[in-house]
Formats: sequence, C-alpha cells, structure tokens
Amino acid sequence: MVELAIFLLLLASFAMYLIVKLLRRGGRRTENTDGLLIEQTHREQAHNDRMTYNSAAVHNVPNIPLRP
Repeated sequence: MVELAIFLLLLASFAMYLIVKLLRRGGRRTENTDGLLIEQTHREQAHNDRMTYNSAAVHNVPNIPLRP
C-alpha cells in the first residue's frame, strides 16, 4: 500500500511539473523577422502537404463536379 501511495505521489508531482512548465511557456511567438519568415514558410509547407496528401489525392479519386 505504501508503494501505491509513493507511485501516486510521484505521478501527481510529475503532472504538476508538466502543468507549470507548459503554463510558463505562455505560447511565445517569434518576434524577429527571420523567425516570422521561417514560421510563414512552415505554415505554407504544412498547407501544401495537407492539400497534396489528402485522402482523395492519395486514393486517386477522380474529381467529381458538384454541379453539372
């Protein structure tokens, strides 16, 4: 029973450590020009990847027009 209490205490303390660590980060964003350009490039690349590797493209579904 003591081992279980120690395990739960360690688990709770680790969870609290992660919560504090994530809250202290505060979602910092890049403020200099180089960092902003890198973020923009990565966003554009992620968008292109989502469009290139979507389900229809991967499974070779023909384009079906919505209106004739």
